[in-house]
Amino acid sequence: MISIAHLGPSGSYSEFAATNYAQWLQRYQAQTSQLKPYNTISKAIQAAATGESDIAVVPIENSIGGSVPDTLDMLWELDSLKIQNNLVIPIHHALLSRADCLDAITTVYSHPQALSQCQKWLSSNLPDATQIATSSTTEALPRVSNDATFAAISPLWAAKLYDLPTLADPINDNPDNSTRFWVLSQQLSHCGSHTSIAFQLPDNTPGALLKPLQLFATQGINMSRIESRPTKLALGDYRFFIDIEASLDNTNTQAALQLLKNCTKSLKVFGTYEQIPTQVP
Repeated sequence: MISIAHLGPSGSYSEFAATNYAQWLQRYQAQTSQLKPYNTISKAIQAAATGESDIAVVPIENSIGGSVPDTLDMLWELDSLKIQNNLVIPIHHALLSRADCLDAITTVYSHPQALSQCQKWLSSNLPDATQIATSSTTEALPRVSNDATFAAISPLWAAKLYDLPTLADPINDNPDNSTRFWVLSQQLSHCGSHTSIAFQLPDNTPGALLKPLQLFATQGINMSRIESRPTKLALGDYRFFIDIEASLDNTNTQAALQLLKNCTKSLKVFGTYEQIPTQVP
């Protein structure tokens, strides 16, 4: 049986993503799975890195809120982990509360990403409510159950799990909101539609970033994502994370990676992967 680490508690989008992957493993690889919730993304990733869990399913990017820094930073630090698969989960936020009406709500809890994805709705409907960030979209639901002045932005299906009324639904500012998840393990895949890498530059000089980026164009490889993250070593010092639309076993990809070593200070290959189908919640 394969153990799958994810951000909990029960009812979170991460749990739904992990459940989707468990169903995919059962359907296409005839493997059974056990879900293991952790209270932070970092702990879920660490579990896969140490072998406490076989796999971690963690968010990497939201279509509105952008990247998930914890996932990017941990993946850079933990050389043992590689990306196995990629899946996209539609995000459908609801406001759960025992309040009789919106005017009775004084505090709204949720994950920072969820709060940011509902800012227009919150500004229009709960302008005076205090917004408090939590480690997941479902962490505060036990608190919300015991106080009618509290509310939480959570997945719609969490209302049934925690026996909470749905006061408003949907409250997404963007109806096409979705989150991309990576499946991480200690095994490197060599074949897929996309490959993710990261690198640091040897120095901060004119054209230093242009050189590695031009290599992909020279090899006819399209980049689907690029972003920077601070190294936390010095102000203005960054790492660059890139997704390319090419398989790791492609000869052009191998040529580009070989050339990248000559114009980067450090280079890490996180793996190549496919996007697997998911069920809509």
